[in-house]
Amino acid sequence: MSNFIQIFLFLALGLLLQRIKRFPTHLYKVLNKVVLYVCLPAITLYHIPKIKWSNELLFPILSGWIGFLLALVFFHFLGRRLGWSNKLIGCLILTAGLCNSSFLGYPIIEALFGKKGLETAILVDQPGTFVVVSTLGVFVAAFYSKGSADALSILKKIILFPPFITFLVACLLNVLQYDLDTNVQSVLVKVGSLVTPLALLSVGLQLTFDRKSQHWQFLRLGLFFRLVVVPFVILVLYVFILKQHSEAIKITIMEMAMAPMITGAILASTYGLKPRLSSMMIGFGIPISFITLTIWYWILSLI
Repeated sequence: MSNFIQIFLFLALGLLLQRIKRFPTHLYKVLNKVVLYVCLPAITLYHIPKIKWSNELLFPILSGWIGFLLALVFFHFLGRRLGWSNKLIGCLILTAGLCNSSFLGYPIIEALFGKKGLETAILVDQPGTFVVVSTLGVFVAAFYSKGSADALSILKKIILFPPFITFLVACLLNVLQYDLDTNVQSVLVKVGSLVTPLALLSVGLQLTFDRKSQHWQFLRLGLFFRLVVVPFVILVLYVFILKQHSEAIKITIMEMAMAPMITGAILASTYGLKPRLSSMMIGFGIPISFITLTIWYWILSLI
């Protein structure tokens, strides 16, 4: 329950600070960098070395990649057909294609499936959605912000992206079966715990409720894709086609039904891909997802 309170508290705080005239609302740009370059790498270094690999882990890991590729294909071709700007297409891919598998996913999965369920949630998040946002996400952000494919420049951005570098280091530690000193791990946990409050504060500082905004139709489409289409595709693929019925699969589908990923929205905002729309996807997506998640949990209980 404290996690849910924290989510709405920091969103509300960001909205409140917007109304204070002398408060530097552009502070969100600094917060974004702290989240991307400090807090997220800390989470990676803590969790990845502890993962025990097996073939069954591929289902939760691949779900994030499948969801993102669906969004990439769908919004790219739809956007090109309807004449959308590159920035709009890139924003929708990054926000509708990535689920909030950690900040929102962890507390909800733990509440519904217990601490054991967190093992699957971490797989969906760390080698799944987190690596996607660190690689394909950076590629999409760089490509759609420029509108041209400068392969060398984009590759350089991915390779030099601090969370990606940290992921490679964490994978090496996993292969070597080496975990960091307990004191270091304690620091990583504390730094990583700042992700949710800082990220949500950033979103709150950018979130607007302009009724005349041109973004409403794209918000509806993006959230429908994120909260309904992606989990439905994963459900059909995993349960009805591949005949997988384990609890881990149900947890994976629930993770895929989470609201848009805060990191994806921050990445979109950092690259200038419709910052207002990206913050709206988070601000409206989180409360709406509580309703859709309830429906998905009921559907999964019948399978």
